[in-house]
Amino acid sequence: MERRTLLLCGLLALTGCASSTGSTRKPGVGSARAGDRIAGLADVPDGSGALVPVGADGQLLLVRSGSSVRAFNPACPHQGTIVNPPTAGVITCPTHRSTFDPSTGAVRSGPAEKGLAEVPVRVTGQDVVLA
Repeated sequence: MERRTLLLCGLLALTGCASSTGSTRKPGVGSARAGDRIAGLADVPDGSGALVPVGADGQLLLVRSGSSVRAFNPACPHQGTIVNPPTAGVITCPTHRSTFDPSTGAVRSGPAEKGLAEVPVRVTGQDVVLA
C-alpha cells in the first residue's frame, strides 16, 4: 500500500471517530441569549479557564482571574479547531500550536493571524451570565 493511501485511510478513520462522538456543540453562544447563566464562578479555575457548554448547542472558553471572567469563542481563527483552556498563562490550539493571550484573546504566535473573538459576559453573584 502506498504511503499516501495509508495516510488517507488513517485520516478518514480519525474523521469517523471524531464525528461519532455525538457532540453537536458548536463554538460560540449557540442558542443562548443575553442574561442566560452559562457557568458558576466556582466552575472556572482561578488563573486558568474552562470550556463550558452554552445553551443547547454552543460552547465558550471562560478565563478567570480572581472574580473577573472573560469569554472567548474557542474556535482557533486559523482553521477552527477548539483551543485548550489556558495552561501556564497561555491558550494553545492543539492542531498547529497557535498561542493566545488569556487576558485579551490576542494572538501571541501563529499560524493564526488574529486573536480569539471575545464574547461579552458578566459575573453576577456567583454566576457567569451572557451580557
